Amino acid sequence: MVTSVIPKPSSLISKIQLEKVNQYTLFKFTNDLQNRLEELLEKKKADLLTPEEIIELESIGELDRIFTHINAMLVAGI
Repeated sequence: MVTSVIPKPSSLISKIQLEKVNQYTLFKFTNDLQNRLEELLEKKKADLLTPEEIIELESIGELDRIFTHINAMLVAGI
């Protein structure tokens, strides 16, 4: 029996970079991760995601929500 490894958002931390945007230093996806996200979203629109890709997309989406929230807090000065 083959078991799939479920990627956790924390497994993608190495695919996050810091980028200076105006006076702020924000968390951004690397180009590779951003491209993978876009590829998975296109496959989702076409209803072509495999079960593993669904899990991968959920993990990337969770990480995106986390860093979007952190970036908003940084910009707001919280």
